[in-house]
Amino acid sequence: MSRISLPLLLAVPALAGGLLVASAPPAAAKFSVCNKTAHTASLALGFFDGKSWGSTGWWTVAAGSCTALIEEPLNGRFYYVYAEHHDVGGAWEGDRSFCVKQGRFAIFSRTECLAQGYEVKRFFQVDTGSSIDWTENLAD
Repeated sequence: MSRISLPLLLAVPALAGGLLVASAPPAAAKFSVCNKTAHTASLALGFFDGKSWGSTGWWTVAAGSCTALIEEPLNGRFYYVYAEHHDVGGAWEGDRSFCVKQGRFAIFSRTECLAQGYEVKRFFQVDTGSSIDWTENLAD
C-alpha cells in the first residue's frame, strides 16, 4: 500500500488506496512498523482523529523490513495495529476491535462492522506518549 498522510486519508477516503506522496520531501517524523521476523506480514492501522474512529490497510512488510504508515509528525497518543504472518499463520492482535476488509481499505467507523459487510479484527494499542515519531517492531 502506498504511504499516505492521515489527514489526507481522512479528507479523501475514496482515494485512500491510490494516493502517493512520492513527490513530497521526506518527513522528519512518522509512524513506522518494522517486521523483525523471517516471514512477510500484512498490517492494518486503527486510529482516532479527534472526532471519529477509523482503520486503513493493508500494508505488506517483507521480513526484516520497515514501512511508514503515517508520514508526518504524530498528533495522537494512541494508534492501533493488527498484523498477520503470510504463509505461516498467526497474528499480532489485541483487545481493540476495528473493521477491516480484503484488499485496500479506509473505513471510518469501528461499530456495526459485520452489518456493514466488514470483518472484525482485534488490534493492539500502541502508546506513543508525546512522541511525534514512533517505530513499532513486530517480532516472533
